[in-house]
Amino acid sequence: MKHRRPAFREGQKEQRLTDTKDSYRATAKLHGPAHCPRCGAVYVHGRWTWGLAPEDAASEKCPACQRIEDNFPAGYVTLKGPFFAAHRDEVLSLVTSREARAREEHPLQRIIGVESLAQGVLVTTTDIHLARGIARSVHEAFKGNLDITYNPDDQFVRATWSR
Repeated sequence: MKHRRPAFREGQKEQRLTDTKDSYRATAKLHGPAHCPRCGAVYVHGRWTWGLAPEDAASEKCPACQRIEDNFPAGYVTLKGPFFAAHRDEVLSLVTSREARAREEHPLQRIIGVESLAQGVLVTTTDIHLARGIARSVHEAFKGNLDITYNPDDQFVRATWSR
């Protein structure tokens, strides 16, 4: 049986990511159905989903579109190293497919951007869970070193993968 290393630093306990405050999440539920004029997500029964908006739905920008507009990511994933440089397209394909799978069920989980850096790539996301999921998917598929750091005060996660 293969021994799996934890995706976080040895000795560091993983926090519950839902225990922190996010200024982009509403403090109270919207009073009725709504739809996002930018992405088409629909708010109904207390959550954002994909689907057709009811006729009486108000126009309300979803938290993901607001983050994208403000360019204020909740997650940063840095991918770097010689292996990454040699397999860049393959790794980025995994990143985009992971985001597409997450977005199908969770409209608020999106990639804001992919920025080339001198040593690799920086992927920014609208959601901390997506950033963590991308980092873990890359780590599981390609091994290497993964470091995930949470900032509970600001609802923020930074992951760095290298190989």
